[in-house]
Amino acid sequence: MLLKDFYKVEKLERTDEGKYIAVVFLNKEHDIFKGHFPGNPVTPGVCMMQIIKELTQNILGSYLIMTSSTNVKFMALINPEKNSILKLDLEISGNLTTEIKVKNTTSFDETVALKLTNVYKSA
Repeated sequence: MLLKDFYKVEKLERTDEGKYIAVVFLNKEHDIFKGHFPGNPVTPGVCMMQIIKELTQNILGSYLIMTSSTNVKFMALINPEKNSILKLDLEISGNLTTEIKVKNTTSFDETVALKLTNVYKSA
């Protein structure tokens, strides 16, 4: 985990071939929220992208390097004081030796907060 104690994986399960659901709990006391932004904490988009990468690495058992990101849509602010539990739907396809494509939808309650497609290569 790049950001120590930033989040905790509550659940990570395979739902179908190449499809996974993860539930993560954001640590609203983490130092990153003291600067982003004081009094109105917002989860940085780059941190969400890192969570997606780390979950994918965990699933595949391989260290990954992101080569591209497309269709990135931040649709709602993730305030850890109001929405600390996130559900991430991951659809993983491709070949571990060439490229791994990950489609993600992140939500809290009934609100979609993030949609994106990342491509990784194995390191």
